[in-house]
Amino acid sequence: MIPSTSFSSFLALPALALLSLSVSALSHPRAASGTAALKLAVSINSYGIKNIAAADRARIQALQAGGSSSVNANNTIMIYTADIGVGSPETYYTLLVDTGSSLTWIGANKAYMQTNTSHDTHNQFYIAYAGGSSIDGEEYTDTVTLNSDLVIVNQSIGVASASAASNLRGLDGMLGLGPVGLTQGIISNTDEVATVMDNLYAQKTISSEVLGVFFAPASSDDSSGELTFGGYDTSKITGDISYVSITSTSPANSYWGIDQSISYGSTSILDETAGIVDTGTTLILIATDAFDKYKSATGATLDNSTELLKISSDQYDQLSSLYFTTGGVTYELTPNGQIWPRSLNSAIGGTAKGIYLIVADSGSNSGSGLDFTNGYCFLERFYSVYDTTNSRVGFATTEYTYATTN
Repeated sequence: MIPSTSFSSFLALPALALLSLSVSALSHPRAASGTAALKLAVSINSYGIKNIAAADRARIQALQAGGSSSVNANNTIMIYTADIGVGSPETYYTLLVDTGSSLTWIGANKAYMQTNTSHDTHNQFYIAYAGGSSIDGEEYTDTVTLNSDLVIVNQSIGVASASAASNLRGLDGMLGLGPVGLTQGIISNTDEVATVMDNLYAQKTISSEVLGVFFAPASSDDSSGELTFGGYDTSKITGDISYVSITSTSPANSYWGIDQSISYGSTSILDETAGIVDTGTTLILIATDAFDKYKSATGATLDNSTELLKISSDQYDQLSSLYFTTGGVTYELTPNGQIWPRSLNSAIGGTAKGIYLIVADSGSNSGSGLDFTNGYCFLERFYSVYDTTNSRVGFATTEYTYATTN
């Protein structure tokens, strides 16, 4: 076994009922030369998880410590999955989609079905998570099918041992879409392994190592997600993509990290500093000192039941926009974009008419090298692009940027 790599909290997933909001992953026609899209399935944890702020905080604190990351499946409210084929003929596995980790592994619930394309490298993989759980198993290379346009040969995958089945219920593993450096130290006898994105590009299936990510708000009529490999989907954006280079600040630069400042109305709450963009985090997390300024400016109080900030209807009417400035471009998160979808209050243990804010405390003051996390609640309002080829992240407005669906 290789030494463990510290990941974010990954506790045993209890028997949860998942409310399906869309069908399983579907292939789409190519959006442009060298690109192809993959529809995601989105589920809501319907059992009333009350600690999404604590779960997100545990994830980010692990990243600040310099570890790798994974989806905290035990506490995630919005779960985006893709059905991915492995082998030839392929067996399909339902995998969590995460830009904060880079190893793709299967076998948590559905056994790995070997075919004539399967090759056992005899290397071991081991991932230790905060909270005492871990995933371990054998590395194989195999054919991986994302859809009919996206087929990878000789892709490194982790095949989890039988003990991993207790960690995920109803999900079979992880589709890692983070930078390749996050695979370091995970597989024995190997420095790092090519990711799914690396191999799509190396095998000339996509023309550039670029991933476009689209999420519609959970409260919208068309709640869904879509990945575009090799570029981005112009039909999903309402303006141009604006890019910012990956930050040079550690540890954010190991992930999809950028430099950004945040203002509430005309009041600065976080000077330009390093943080990350992360599909595996639900909320928008900001450093404690910035959070205290935000709390004071909004007049919110911390709700003990949800561990989120709560405001009254009158305070909501007075709420100002949040402004995120990165790469010389400012993105406005409207008051409606700052609140948890009221139709989903029961999913977080809130009251039916409560108004809860989606900005939470990261648990450490600014200067940590990872002072903010733009999670799902940011990404459902802005299209995001992850460009390995040019070491940058891009954003664009969508039809949901100014939506009032929450």
